Amino acid sequence: MTRDTLFSPHAAIKIALVAGEASGDLLGSHLIRALKARFPNAEFAGIGGPKMQSEGMNSIYPMETLAVNGYVEVLRNLRPILRMRRELKARLLAERPHVFIGVDAPDFNLGLERDLKSAGITTIHYVSPSIWAWRGERIKKIKHCVSHMLALFPMEPALYEAEGIPVTYVGHPLADSFPLVPDREAMREQLEIAQDATVFALLPGSRQSEVAALAETYIETAKLLAEQMPQAQFLVPLVSRQTRDMFETMLYKRNAQELPLRIMFGHARDAMVAADAVLVASGTATLETALMKRPMVIAYKVSPLTYKLMWNRKYLPYIGLPNVLAGEFVVPEILQGDATPENLARTLINIVDNRRLSDRLVSRFTDIHLQLRQNSAQRAADAISRYLGGGR
Repeated sequence: MTRDTLFSPHAAIKIALVAGEASGDLLGSHLIRALKARFPNAEFAGIGGPKMQSEGMNSIYPMETLAVNGYVEVLRNLRPILRMRRELKARLLAERPHVFIGVDAPDFNLGLERDLKSAGITTIHYVSPSIWAWRGERIKKIKHCVSHMLALFPMEPALYEAEGIPVTYVGHPLADSFPLVPDREAMREQLEIAQDATVFALLPGSRQSEVAALAETYIETAKLLAEQMPQAQFLVPLVSRQTRDMFETMLYKRNAQELPLRIMFGHARDAMVAADAVLVASGTATLETALMKRPMVIAYKVSPLTYKLMWNRKYLPYIGLPNVLAGEFVVPEILQGDATPENLARTLINIVDNRRLSDRLVSRFTDIHLQLRQNSAQRAADAISRYLGGGR
């Protein structure tokens, strides 16, 4: 296999995938494992992170290039992203995989899927864009881009069925892999944290742009919490060397090296399980926190222009997945200018002091967990197998 070749010349089944961030890398790795069980001789290539690569995928570009969010942030990285997509499209059209699977990353994948589908290549999109939340008109574009949509959430299939787009509800892989009752006592013992300590997990996001926007606010929030709760401890899981370096640099800039804070390389689930409350950026991490049955505060910032554009086009009053799935505000969302260290610290303290609220959240989050637990990787592989001859 040469550097310019995605698949070996005699590959029996060629499956191309593109994931754009850590959550997509996790979903993609589960899917590859399920597909390999059906098609042992299949080859997987495209763009993916360490988890997909560990399942045997040939990733020809760094996934981190795609891990940007927001209009303004994407514009800053537009040239390398467009060049990457052009080059990948040329390779895929030349090597013609049996199926292309875009794992989330709709701004990158849908345009690629449109061109591949037009050339007769089956295109499957795994993770519906949030058309139920904003930019619902995208479903018209999606119809021309995808051969089949794999939907993670139960309110999505009806939207696609109404437009005549083949769709399968597969549930969410995280709901399959997370325990219904996480063991905080065991996790604290594993992490050598006292059982009676007050622990906050700080999750500023998986993308460099998110950490750049949120690190200072999260650190200043931790400083206020430490002043008011001297026994507090902080866990900060970060997914890459780049985001870890960014966060550590901000710790020095804010003179916060003495905080009782442990930076963890990955291990976000461990931090969530051990925590009394979680300060989390919007996105899949909010769902992970709910599946771990932990109280949370969602805090998020993007550039003012991105926020204005997104806010004016949204359909729901909330952005966090726990609130979307519950159909109401069950966890606080503190955004943009409201996301001050003072507001965040006050809200987190109120949450850890309110035992009744924590118990009520556990019940709501358990209902969500059961609804999403569908053996999703197997269901997704079943849907894809129909385009590959069914497997063995």
